[in-house]
Amino acid sequence: MPAQPVEIEKTVIFFSGKMKRYLKFIELSLSQRKFCQRCQQLLLPDDWEKHQEHRVVGDISITQLKRPSQLLYPLENKKTNAQYLFADRSCQFLIDLLSTLGFTRALCVGTPRLHELIRLKASGEKKSNIKSLLLDIDFRYSQFYMEDSFCHYNMFNHHFFDGKAALEVCRTFLQEDKGEGVIMVTDPPFGGLVEPLAVTFKKLIGMWKEGQSQDSSHKELPIFWIFPYFFESRICQFFPSFCMLDYQVDYDNHALYKHGKTGRKQSPVRIFTNIPPNKIILPSEEGYRFCPLCQRYVSLENQHCEHCNSCTSKDGRKWNHCFLCKKCVKPSWIHCSVCSHCALPDHSCGGPKDGCFICGELDHKRSTCPKIATSKKVNNTLFFRAVRKQKQRKSSKMKMGTTKGQSMNHTSVTRKKNRRERAHQYLCS
Repeated sequence: MPAQPVEIEKTVIFFSGKMKRYLKFIELSLSQRKFCQRCQQLLLPDDWEKHQEHRVVGDISITQLKRPSQLLYPLENKKTNAQYLFADRSCQFLIDLLSTLGFTRALCVGTPRLHELIRLKASGEKKSNIKSLLLDIDFRYSQFYMEDSFCHYNMFNHHFFDGKAALEVCRTFLQEDKGEGVIMVTDPPFGGLVEPLAVTFKKLIGMWKEGQSQDSSHKELPIFWIFPYFFESRICQFFPSFCMLDYQVDYDNHALYKHGKTGRKQSPVRIFTNIPPNKIILPSEEGYRFCPLCQRYVSLENQHCEHCNSCTSKDGRKWNHCFLCKKCVKPSWIHCSVCSHCALPDHSCGGPKDGCFICGELDHKRSTCPKIATSKKVNNTLFFRAVRKQKQRKSSKMKMGTTKGQSMNHTSVTRKKNRRERAHQYLCS
């Protein structure tokens, strides 16, 4: 079903009465259970008239209500809140892994599909003992979950939209059983900066640590951070204890991040975690194998390099060792005698070898180069000067026009006065 523009009537959905509304909805007969696809809202009979001209689907089953991520259209604003939903394969792997590792609670930060499948499994025939709390920016989920299962939350600034009540729900969930048995699983938007996310996650870690005793101060909150592999250095900069697993996470509604593709077309999304990798078993039926030298599971093409003493591949392909660079590199790279390092065959050798691409200094990158900051400041100054001059010109033209108009008005008034005086003299004579 193609994605449609989401036009949500926020005035109808209230957090305070959301569960009363939901309970009324499930008490309706199947034929009366309707969902407005335009407004992305469950409809009660009193709402039908307002949505007559909208696209409405009926016969909403209890099974559909338990899978809201399939009922709602994914948000598609790539710059702010694009929603890419886990494929059931990846979800099932994560749930099985949480169960194997002995976790009883999962704090799902931006992972609505994982949250709903955990709840679905907990209510199924083969009941699971894992509980879940969803923190997500998409308030549409408030129609389907109680306050102790969902918090409207912005992970980029650690903001709970429902205030202290929601904050306490999260705190209680993290500190239950003295913080034992809980893990945080997060899948942030890939366009988001790592630093604000790391700051937020450290605040959640701090919230969890508040319930720990002093003897447990050395412990860490177990985390699965799901992100593309090329962010590894940035994530490890903020969380040095993290390592990257070879497992490829795939998504239902993403054109590229699909399981089963090979080469560069395969999903680049990985799991970063502070759990020792030797405790995490990756499925052998999907081609993962255990490396006894690295003591972890790796992808089939990730061969152990005896020179680097590790399985070096990051993207699922077999990497080659460069003896000049003294490290393994991507198979498409070759060693460049001009740059003295490996790169793509058609790369440009004109730029500096390392460090900043603007000034060539080695102690910073392009984004923090003082020269670019100075040039931006100069450009901004010149820009504002030009704008100021343009405004001054416009103001001068307006004043000139006003003065001219005033002088013309004065002349016309004088002429009219003279005509009146001459007419008066003529009549009097």
